[in-house]
Amino acid sequence: MNALKELLQELGISKVRLSKYLGVSRQMVYNYLELDNINKWPKEKKLLLFKLLDIEDGEPSTIANIKINTDYLMSVEAKLNKANKSGGDFDTFFDLKGLTKEEQTLLSDLAYLLREKLADADSDEDHTENYYAILYLYHMLQAMDNVPEIKYILGYMSKTTGFTDPNDYKFDEEKQFIFEGILYSALTLYNNGGASRSKIMETHKRFVQEIEHKKEEALSRTQQLNTIKVQALKELNYSEINETNAAEVFEKIAEIQSRKV
Repeated sequence: MNALKELLQELGISKVRLSKYLGVSRQMVYNYLELDNINKWPKEKKLLLFKLLDIEDGEPSTIANIKINTDYLMSVEAKLNKANKSGGDFDTFFDLKGLTKEEQTLLSDLAYLLREKLADADSDEDHTENYYAILYLYHMLQAMDNVPEIKYILGYMSKTTGFTDPNDYKFDEEKQFIFEGILYSALTLYNNGGASRSKIMETHKRFVQEIEHKKEEALSRTQQLNTIKVQALKELNYSEINETNAAEVFEKIAEIQSRKV
């Protein structure tokens, strides 16, 4: 099985793509690959894998003799793409125009993995936890343009879990380097039991207070804008903003705001 794992790695076939090809969950792929002999795989899945790799059996010697060249890579890729395409009309739900092949694959793999996390939980508790984990990830993606540290967090996690080289920097290298060092120190303290609830009580209290303060500021700004909007409509003798008067109303809002400067 080690020979098979090495071959899949050389071909760049992720567990997600292989699970989609075989029609099983990603966890099941992990389970298959932990078996000591490919003949212990379900026959249907074993034959699908042989077809993908263009082999007659899964013996280590057979796999070791595979010559990975451009033609072989293209052949395997074509089979994966064909199987994944027939497995679900992904492009009917997303407009993939303008995305590179790698970006389309990433989007497809991400959607498949998220669905798997939601659908294949072992218990109601796991399902609830998976839902909120994905919901928070969604919130992070929404806020990423305004909070660059989110990208550094994701990069750090990719590195610590072995997906990315620790010396690889895709963002602002100086800031990412400093952030990773600080985050490593914090997580080391957390994992070694040096951060008990009592020790960080005051720090967490300041964390909550800062968030509540930001919410109050946002609410205040919203209320202020609503007040200015009402004033603008009143001065223009309108009862609401619509497509016809929107430009005029927004211009009036800007004028009223300038009066207060």
